[in-house]
Amino acid sequence: MVFRGRREERREERREERRAQTHYRMRQRLVSIGDDYWIEDEAGRRAFKVNGKALRVRETLDFEDAYGTKLLKIQERMLRVRDTMEIEDPDGRTVATVKKALITPLRERMSVDVEGGPDLEVKGNIVDHEYTIEGDGGKVAEVSKRWFRVADTYGVEIEPGQNDVLLLAVTTVVDQLAHPDR
Repeated sequence: MVFRGRREERREERREERRAQTHYRMRQRLVSIGDDYWIEDEAGRRAFKVNGKALRVRETLDFEDAYGTKLLKIQERMLRVRDTMEIEDPDGRTVATVKKALITPLRERMSVDVEGGPDLEVKGNIVDHEYTIEGDGGKVAEVSKRWFRVADTYGVEIEPGQNDVLLLAVTTVVDQLAHPDR
């Protein structure tokens, strides 16, 4: 009986942890000019829009809030040894740089150099949207398709106290680097 009680306590602790995390649903619209798509919160409300700029020489995405205010700009950096995209604030200052790893032995990996903050590492099955984003203190976000049955939909679970906008922008960049033909 004591064993069963502890198991129930652990389950409740895990439920509480899950409630404390912020959850988003990303559903990419594959047939839209300029690769626009919405990121929804856990209640299904449109929280952020990724606005692709059509007819540009390089990949450019504006990361906006639900009211159309530009929060970040995502740009592909040309003439680099490996695929690189930069995340900039509305004034054009670099906030983070996401780079594909040159060698990926068993798992896919990307690095995120964050200006003025701890760097991040993206690890896991990036192409299939099953990966974690880790910082100095461990996991800061998890991305997974297993939470949804709808095709081209995946979830982002962000730990408390993290920068949701930056982590969602990083997730968007990872998607763009992993699926350049979209």
